Amino acid sequence: MTEEATRILAIRHGQTAWNADSRIQGHTDIALDDVGEWQAQRLALALGEDELQAIYSSDLMRARQTAAPLAAHNGLQARVDPGLRERGFGEFEGLSFKQIEQRWPDQAEAWRRRDPDFGARGGEVLRDFRDRVLAAVTRLARSHRGQSIALVTHGGVLDLLYREATRLALDAPRTWQLANASINRLLHSGEGLVLVGWADVGHLEPAHDGPR
Repeated sequence: MTEEATRILAIRHGQTAWNADSRIQGHTDIALDDVGEWQAQRLALALGEDELQAIYSSDLMRARQTAAPLAAHNGLQARVDPGLRERGFGEFEGLSFKQIEQRWPDQAEAWRRRDPDFGARGGEVLRDFRDRVLAAVTRLARSHRGQSIALVTHGGVLDLLYREATRLALDAPRTWQLANASINRLLHSGEGLVLVGWADVGHLEPAHDGPR
């Protein structure tokens, strides 16, 4: 008997002030800015016709705030799952890549080349982050066989899901987008993840509809 697939909408949270400043967020609990709140509303409207059976969110504020309008629009309660949280970056958090490169050039190089065994002091090793995320997504997908679910999460998590669905190595260079409030579609079955569509940001256009 063929196992039914779970349809997954993997969504990155809306913009924060730290996104706009290119500062590393990680586990630091940053709220959405005005643009991010607008993006969350546009996202909810765009997915109003999708019949979602469940919505899950990272436990960080920026993801929960992005999930809230989507949940309200679909008559659902967003469920918090810490497994969907962004990678912890320890002492890198709050800094730009340029600042990190100036303070810790060797660590910055290990991060840039995506060393699977590297983690900033006080943060997560990339390989451990991958294992944590895939375990969470697999668990949630298996509990909703044949259904559609939304996962409101972070850029680092989406990066891992793309790699898993396209069978790319952890240290392969990134060539795909991880836009704020983007809609990314995948299927999960007994064969694992499959990519359906990526980086849909059509609901965020035209730009003049945004906050002023």
